[in-house]
Amino acid sequence: MLSWGAASGRALRWASGRAPARGLRASPRARTAMPSWVIDRYGSNEVLRFTRDMMFPIIHFPNEVIIKVHAASLNPIDLSMRSGYGATALNMKRDPLKLKTGETEFPLTLGRDVSGVVMECGLGVSYFKPGDEVWAAIPPWKQGTLSEFVVASGNEVSFKPKCLSHTEAAALPYVGLTAWSALNQVGGLNQSNCSGKRVLILGASGGVGTFAVQLMKAWDAHVTAVCSHDASTLVKKLGADDVVDYKSRNLEEQLKTLPLFDFILDNVGGSTEKWALDRLKKWSGATYVTLVTPFLINMDKLGVADGMLQTGVTVGSKTLKHLLKGVHYRWAFFMPSGPNLDEIAELVDSGKVPAVSSLGILAT
Repeated sequence: MLSWGAASGRALRWASGRAPARGLRASPRARTAMPSWVIDRYGSNEVLRFTRDMMFPIIHFPNEVIIKVHAASLNPIDLSMRSGYGATALNMKRDPLKLKTGETEFPLTLGRDVSGVVMECGLGVSYFKPGDEVWAAIPPWKQGTLSEFVVASGNEVSFKPKCLSHTEAAALPYVGLTAWSALNQVGGLNQSNCSGKRVLILGASGGVGTFAVQLMKAWDAHVTAVCSHDASTLVKKLGADDVVDYKSRNLEEQLKTLPLFDFILDNVGGSTEKWALDRLKKWSGATYVTLVTPFLINMDKLGVADGMLQTGVTVGSKTLKHLLKGVHYRWAFFMPSGPNLDEIAELVDSGKVPAVSSLGILAT
C-alpha cells in the first residue's frame, strides 16, 4: 500500500515492509508479481489502476540492479506521460528495432524518482551490493517507480544522502539531474567558474528551479530568481540574491532595470524566449539554456523521421541566429546519471544543497 510522504515532490512511501538485512539476497525467481500503479492506455487520472499482479522486474543485463522501493515521487513529466506525451519517441527507445511485434508499452508504470534498498545485483555490478540504501532517477522509457520493486542500470543509481530519509530523498533525483544537465552538462557551469557570474532563473519556484537556485548559490553565483509573490519566501530562503515577481508588472520591463546576465536558465518557455536572450551580455560567452523544447511534441505530431528533421532545423536555426548576435542558445533535457547523483548527494550531505522540506517551508 502507498501513503503520502512529507517531502517536496509529493513523495509516495511504502507503508509496509521492512528493509532486508544487509547481505540478504532476494532472487526475482522467488516472486512473479508485485503491487504497482499502472496505466493501460493514455488519458486523464481515471486511467490509473492499482494492481497486485504487475510482473516482477527481472535483471536482463549484468549491470542492472533491482531496488526495493521505499519512496517514490511524482513529477510533471509523469502527468504528461499519462496523457501520451512523448509516446512516439519513448516507444522507439524501448524497441528501436521493432522486434516486439504486437506488443505495446502497457501496462505502464509511471514515476521517475526512487529511494530504496538494493535487493539484487547483476553479475557485472561491483559498486553496489544487496542492502545498500540508494536513490535514482529512472529514464522515462523504462518501467517506473510506483511499484514495490524497480529495475535500474547500475550507472543510473547512487548511494542515498545519509542526512535524508527515503521520503525526502525521493523528491530530488529527477529535478536535481534535470537542473544539473542544464547548468553543468549543457551550460558548462561548475564550481570553479561560477563565482561572481550573474545567473537568471526563470521559473525558480518549481522543482527544477528550486534545485537550480541552490546549486548556483553553492557554486557562488549571483542568482536572480523569477517566481510569483507567493513563492518569494521559499526562493529567498533557498539563497536567491534578487527575487522578481512576474505577476506584479511586466517581467521584461522589470529585468531591464537590472544588470545584464551571464547565464539564463528558462523553465518557462513560450513567449519568454522572444525577449530573454536580450538580457544576456553580448560577445562574452553568455548562454541561454531552455528546458522547454518541441522535440517530443514534434515526434508525436510528425512521426520519428519528420519530427527529428523538424527539431534539427528548429534548434539549428535558432542557435545560428543567436550566435550571430553574440550569445549562445541551447536546449537541455533530463539525463540519468549515477555519477552526477553522487555529486548531488555530496552537496546535500555537506549542507550546501539542503532538502527543501528541511527548511520548514512545506507542510507535512
